[in-house]
Amino acid sequence: MAKIILGLVGTLASGKDASKKYLEKKYGAQSCRFSSILRDILNRVDLEIKRENLQKLSTVLRQTFGEDLLAKAITKDASTLNSDIVIVDGVRRMTDIVHLNTLSNFFLIKIDADPKIRYERMKIRNENVGDDKKTYEDFLHDQEVEADREIPLVMQTAKYSLNNDGTFNELYAQLDKLINDLKNK
Repeated sequence: MAKIILGLVGTLASGKDASKKYLEKKYGAQSCRFSSILRDILNRVDLEIKRENLQKLSTVLRQTFGEDLLAKAITKDASTLNSDIVIVDGVRRMTDIVHLNTLSNFFLIKIDADPKIRYERMKIRNENVGDDKKTYEDFLHDQEVEADREIPLVMQTAKYSLNNDGTFNELYAQLDKLINDLKNK
């Protein structure tokens, strides 16, 4: 079987991480995440890991070294991982998919869920400092910032779509069907 590379694009707290973890556990997939590079830098320079810092760092890096800097790094990472299934988590810009589309067997997967459901999930997981204290309006505003502005456009280009309004098991069933369909292409 040829390597399958899945790019996950979705709105904030739509289920990208849950999908990635499931694919890693069930299928032995390996993954790379756009924000990992940014988190590594913030840790190294002893700055707090919060959305605002991640966004500022991303903007500075891309403005200084090119809009496709992170996309080039992730595309290289995805191509060199030694796994039958590779997940690229956090695709959010058109420049990201330009580079990823150069990889054979790359498939862009859209994951979405109702905004109220996503808001509750974001608060519970509290991935970034202060997420658990955000209002629904703050949550909606977070999706309008520069770092997330292109996500809806990128989502429109996805060939495959998953709806995560339901349970984990319902999401997992969609992922199993997707993997089966891609393996049999």
